[in-house]
Amino acid sequence: MDEDLGTPVVDNHLHLDPEHGRGLEAVREFARSGGTHLLVVNKPSWLLGVEPDAGEDFRPVFETTLDAVASASEILDGRAWPVLGVHPGLVSKLVEDRGFAPAEARDLMRAGLECAAEYVADGSALALKTGRPHYDTTEAVWEASNAVLRRGLELGAANDCAVQLHTEASEDLTEIAAWAEEAGLAPERVVKHYAAGRLAGPTPSVMSEKDRLERAADRGEPFLMETDFVDDPDRPGAVLGPKTVPRRVRWLLDAGEGEAVRNAHVETPRRVYGVDTEATLDR
Repeated sequence: MDEDLGTPVVDNHLHLDPEHGRGLEAVREFARSGGTHLLVVNKPSWLLGVEPDAGEDFRPVFETTLDAVASASEILDGRAWPVLGVHPGLVSKLVEDRGFAPAEARDLMRAGLECAAEYVADGSALALKTGRPHYDTTEAVWEASNAVLRRGLELGAANDCAVQLHTEASEDLTEIAAWAEEAGLAPERVVKHYAAGRLAGPTPSVMSEKDRLERAADRGEPFLMETDFVDDPDRPGAVLGPKTVPRRVRWLLDAGEGEAVRNAHVETPRRVYGVDTEATLDR
């Protein structure tokens, strides 16, 4: 029987790979621990064997995620939602491994984001995912990546949806928040995945480690919780497991941090994504 923590419990960023990874067993583990809602981000295209040459080539990656989300929603007391986009690390695969010029890589990745945005437009996906490399790269690749990121923000504005970001580690992304405002997207609807407990600019999606969560709870600002579970059998200990968010919610509740839990699992999901995690909870 699934544990009931008395609250919606949302993992804001994880991956599911029913074909190669743990897939739905990871969802069951999350649910048994008290988890209720998932935002499932498509795995990087190259990990699913997709070598794109056009925006349409990303479609099988997105369809794989939609199928996983539909199956996950049948298991959860709440539901799952898809977050679709192009992993910013693809730029290096294209430039270094396949010989693309940075501008060519930029155009292909933007086309992939435009394909992802079609799923948001028709209601199949909740949000978009983009970003820029979290590692050192050339100035040309950095500029191309920022152009991709800015296109993601434009698509978020055009489709009235949130945008998750994969970026370098930082506690100050006010520049990106300003880009969002220029594009017509509220900065609070831009989410930094793999965030620490403090962040200026976008909304932080905080990795569910105790020290980071303590900082986020102490701030009292909007935040989300995530594991970045990668569902990769070749990296079984990578990042955090699917039970982590429910366990950390229990830990926060035991510490008297009920307001922080409501912030991360009810109020901020509503503020960022426009979803009601209480109304979608089947008890």
